[in-house]
Amino acid sequence: MINRIDIQRVRDETPGTRNLVHLNNAGCALPPSVVVDTTMDYLRAEAAHGGYEVQRERAGQIEATSTSLARLIGADPSEIALADNATRAWDMVFYGMRLAPGDRILTCRSEYGSNAIAYLQQARRFGAEVKVVDDDPSGQIDLDLLEEELKDDRVKLVSITHVPTQGGLINPAAAVGGLAEAAGVPFLLDACQSVGQLALDVADLKCDVLTGTGRKYLRGPRGTGFLYVRASAMDTFEPAVLDNGSAVWTSPAEFELNPDARRYETWEKNYAAVVGLGAAVDYALDLGMDAIEARVLALGDLLRRTLTGIGGVQVHDLGQSRCGIVSFTVDGLTADAVKSALTGHGVNVSVSKATSSQWDLPTRGLADVVRASAHYYNTESEIEHVGSLIAGLR
Repeated sequence: MINRIDIQRVRDETPGTRNLVHLNNAGCALPPSVVVDTTMDYLRAEAAHGGYEVQRERAGQIEATSTSLARLIGADPSEIALADNATRAWDMVFYGMRLAPGDRILTCRSEYGSNAIAYLQQARRFGAEVKVVDDDPSGQIDLDLLEEELKDDRVKLVSITHVPTQGGLINPAAAVGGLAEAAGVPFLLDACQSVGQLALDVADLKCDVLTGTGRKYLRGPRGTGFLYVRASAMDTFEPAVLDNGSAVWTSPAEFELNPDARRYETWEKNYAAVVGLGAAVDYALDLGMDAIEARVLALGDLLRRTLTGIGGVQVHDLGQSRCGIVSFTVDGLTADAVKSALTGHGVNVSVSKATSSQWDLPTRGLADVVRASAHYYNTESEIEHVGSLIAGLR
C-alpha cells in the first residue's frame, strides 16, 4: 500500500508555495527548507573554519549523499559519482566512448538537444552514425524497430532520454534495457526528468549508466548532478577527462584510475551543494518514491484532463505512459505569450522549443509548446485555478 503524503506539511516546509503556483518543476523545483538550511549551514561553516577544514570534518556528511543516491535508485554507493550537473555527468561517459568509423549509436525521436548535439559531434569526429529509432503509434520509442536495429553488430550504444524535456511521455526504459542487454550493447539512460518524479531501480531498468540532476524533481540545489555506472560496466567506458579526483598519479609516467565510479568525478566540488543534494534525496526517501510517483502522475493526469476540456487548447503529450509534465498550446497565442500571461498571475511554467527537440517537435508541426510540470506539493485547487486562467486567455 502506498503511504499518503501530508500535503499541508510539505507545503509548510516549502516556503515558495506561499507566494506562487509553481508548475516549472521539470525546470527547477522549489526546495524544501531543509535543503536550504543544510546548504547554508555548510557555507557558514566554510566561512568560519575554512573550506578544506570543513570538508575534512564533515566527510561523513558528504559521503552520505552518494549513499542516499544509491539507495534512491537501487545501486551500490561505489557505483555513484557526483557531478556539477546532469549534462556533465552524461558527458563524462559518452565522450569517453571509443568510437570508430561505421559505429552506430541508437537513440530515440524524443531525445534531448544537448545529447543529440553530442551524438552529432562525435559522429562527425569519428565517422560514426546516429540512428534515430522511430516512435510506435503511441509516440514512444518503437521496441520492435529497436530490436531489429540491435541485430546490426555495428551498434555500440543505445542511449535514450527516459522522460523528454518537451512533454509527458515516459519512454519504456526497462524494455529498452532488456533489449540492449540481450544484444550485448551498453545502455545509457538520461533520467534527468524522471529521477525524483518516478520510482527508479537500475536493476529493473537494466541500464549500464544512468544520469540525473538535483535541481528538478529531486528538489535539490542547482549545480548538482550524479552518475550511476554499473560495476560490471565500469571498464566499458573511459572517463572523458581525468584529474586528481578521478585518478592517482602513481609515478612520473603512470597513473591509476579510481577503482569505482569516482573515476568519473572531478576533484573540486561545491560541497555545500553536495550536502544540500543529500538532504533533498533524504527528504524524497522519507516521503517514499512510490507515494511521490503516484501523486505526481495523478496531478499530471488532472492537469491534462483540465486542459483538454478547454476550447482552443491542445495537449501534445505522447506515449502509453505519461508523467507529471504536460505540454500544450493555445490557439492564437504563442507559447511565450501564454507563459508571460501566467507569470503575471503568479504561475510558473516554461516553454520547450524545437531547438531542444529537433527530432520530435518539428515532425509534429510544432515550433514550441508550453510546459507545465506538477510536483507532489502542488494541489488540485492550483490545477483548477491554472485551468481557469488559461480558459480566460481565449
